[in-house]
Amino acid sequence: MIWTIIGILILAWLIGLIFDIAGGLIHILLVIALIVFIVRMIKG
Repeated sequence: MIWTIIGILILAWLIGLIFDIAGGLIHILLVIALIVFIVRMIKG
């Protein structure tokens, strides 16, 4: 589940970089997803 969300966010981020659509929002969501991923990896 978490890998699917991360994949979708990375894809949306790349599309946002290419077409410059909602770049700020996508960056914020990507950072949040990265923080959640790191916390989950630390906790096991």
